[in-house]
Order: sequence, then C-alpha cells, then structure tokens
Amino acid sequence: MNNKYDDVIEQQDNRAFRVVEHFISINGEGRRAGQLALFIRFAGCNLRCDYCDTLWANDKDVPYESYIEELLIEMIAASKVKNVTLTGGEPLIQPGMKELLGRLRTMREHRIEIETNGSVDITEFFPEREDFAEDNVTFTVDYKTGASGMEQHMCMKNFESVRSVDTVKFVVGDRSDIEKASEIIKEYSLVDKKCGIYISPCFGLIEPVEIADYLVKHRLNDVNVQLQLHKYIWNPDARGV
Repeated sequence: MNNKYDDVIEQQDNRAFRVVEHFISINGEGRRAGQLALFIRFAGCNLRCDYCDTLWANDKDVPYESYIEELLIEMIAASKVKNVTLTGGEPLIQPGMKELLGRLRTMREHRIEIETNGSVDITEFFPEREDFAEDNVTFTVDYKTGASGMEQHMCMKNFESVRSVDTVKFVVGDRSDIEKASEIIKEYSLVDKKCGIYISPCFGLIEPVEIADYLVKHRLNDVNVQLQLHKYIWNPDARGV
C-alpha cells in the first residue's frame, strides 16, 4: 500500500481495520438491489454458516490490508459512489467500528449499509442523539435459519430494536426455514416496524418458487422474495462482484 499513512498504520496495526477486498459493483440484494455500490469487505467472522459463500474471508490466515479510519474515509469519498456496503466476515466485530460509523454519519451524501450476521447487538452502533429516520447508516440484519447451522447464536434483541430504515434478511434452505422466517416476522412485528423484510433462497438448495408460493398461500404482505442478483449476472463463485 502506498500512502501518507504507512507509518501510522504500522504503529496502529492492532487497531487498524483488516480489509480483504474493496470494489465497485452492482448491489446484489436488499433495498438498493441493482444500484451501484462500493463494497468494503473485512476479514474475520464470529460465525461459520454452512452455506457461507465468503468463507475465504474468514480464514485466520487470509491476506488483508490494514486501513486506518482516515484511509477508509478517503476511499469512500474518492469512489464517487453514494451507496457503500460494509460487509465481511462480520463488520461489527472490527475494533473501531463504532468510531468509524460516527465519522460516516457526517458524510450525509453517502448511504452506508452494514451487512451483519445477526449475532451482534446492533443497538451498540446506533447514533446517540439523532432522529433514527434520518440516519444514513443502516443495518441489514440476518436471521440465521436452520440451514446455516448457526441459529442458536442469534441476538434476538436485534429483532426487537430494528428501525424502519433497517432491513431483516432470512436465507432459507427448505420449507421449515420459510416457516421459521414467518414466525419471526410475526413474533417481532417486523411488518409494523416498516423495516425491509427479505427472504432469499439458499443458492442451490431451494427454488425461489417455494418462497413465492408460501407468501401467496399465507398472505405475507410487505415481505419480499429476494434473489442474489450478482449470482445471476456473474458466476456464482466469482469474487469482487
């Protein structure tokens, strides 16, 4: 890495962000699917889902670059892309993430999305004094269903606390996963919270029509069937897209 912060990074490496890749592409899912986005992927995750498609980023020996907060801010500003997705791995376990989000909240021309696995309390990263409806930092929170093998690690407080600007995502592998998603949606009144609600098929395990048919049969209003758009545009195993 060639920049004016090399000495600072060397001194603060234990507090620097570990970034395994960053790229500009089309957002493959969520409220801004199909739109341009800058992706910043951090190394490391506290879960190991059976269907994870970025396991390589979670390997303890994965190559990464160290970025201090100022470098990430400069990267985002220089990208000229409004939508920014912080992903992983698990971004919320990165040291210094709360402080970084505080800086990003001052960049009102950008829309920052945090993709989190649902095991970390997102309220710890909410703004202290701000109208939540105006927050430009939003959370896409996974509920890990049975197909993930990680359901027992969910922080259920997240589904009580999710805001209207946030999103809840379920990746399902079979009918029982769809039924569990429906149960969580109702138990935590997610529709009433007016947050985004998306159910995605686990790629290769279940056909999208099964989700669509379930929504029709059970009249699940305001719930979206979601396909991972990037896996249809590019090779499903491609990186950097």
